[in-house]
Amino acid sequence: MQIGIDSFVAVPPDSVTGVALDPVQRMQDLLDEIETADRVGLDVFGIGEHHRREFLDSAPAVILAAAAARTKRIRLTSAVTVLSAADPVRVFQEFATLDLISRGRAEIVVGRGSFTESFPLFGLDLNDYDSLFTEKLDLLLKIRESPTVTWSGRHRPALDAQEIYPRPLQDPLPIWIGVGGTPSSFARAGALGLPLMVAIIGGEPHRFRPLIDLYRQTGLRAGHSPEKLTVGVHSLGYVADTTEEAVEEFYPGYAEMFTRIGAERGWSPTTRAQFDAQRGPTGALLVGDAETIAHKILAVNNSLGGISRMTFQMNAAAVPREKMLHAIEILGEAVAPIVRKALTP
Repeated sequence: MQIGIDSFVAVPPDSVTGVALDPVQRMQDLLDEIETADRVGLDVFGIGEHHRREFLDSAPAVILAAAAARTKRIRLTSAVTVLSAADPVRVFQEFATLDLISRGRAEIVVGRGSFTESFPLFGLDLNDYDSLFTEKLDLLLKIRESPTVTWSGRHRPALDAQEIYPRPLQDPLPIWIGVGGTPSSFARAGALGLPLMVAIIGGEPHRFRPLIDLYRQTGLRAGHSPEKLTVGVHSLGYVADTTEEAVEEFYPGYAEMFTRIGAERGWSPTTRAQFDAQRGPTGALLVGDAETIAHKILAVNNSLGGISRMTFQMNAAAVPREKMLHAIEILGEAVAPIVRKALTP
């Protein structure tokens, strides 16, 4: 199983002063985080895409290219590219370029996004939420398949034997589908034979097993091999030397962020009781010491019928730079070895 980290490059207010982090310094800290993840042997680092004041990840390919120049082994991916609001030609060109810069370490996770601010920003109709994604995914896969593309659709001008360059080092360039909880999204990924990245940020992971079974069953019926139908999980989490430290360092920022987002969506404020339930044995949060987190990852793996990748979204809380770097070190040097040893035949 691959173990990694996803970041939305959050710039929340400092928990003590209330002053937002300096964006220049936050970017430097992020690159240090990715470099540390590479050094300690983590497998993948993902950058999300948002167009909001509290995040700096509106141009993930640019950030990943900067990270590629400072790393040697770690795979670099979007998490996710909001394909509905993007031009598939430019997405492919950006990540093909990243693949060349990184010498074959680029990946794309495409999705529809959990926020909607990109639709008015780019002049799109939210009523076309699903058709935009379906059409643009079709084009992206055609571009990946061949450098010369003839294609037409409803939401983008047609292409007539148009050549699209550069081409990536990897052939094919890995493209995952990022999903939440919509059954049709799982079935679509299976029918296309694309790897699946499941965002599980709340509830109990084992409840996603029927949806993952749907993905695998649909893929097999479409003629794809079981080896091709791989599943990754994106979860919120944080690791420290002790579980008590992890909770103390992560909970305040977690509660602040989810209470703020919840106010936009009509949710009730986040409580400590809810947090504690979510970090329990069957909850979605991966917060604790190395052994606790490793065992929970293994439990998720078993409950979902085997997963190929687990990524942590640790900047859901405003954790100081030194503690974040230490958490990454623990993840790479303590958590990952326990998981890998347990899964070695």
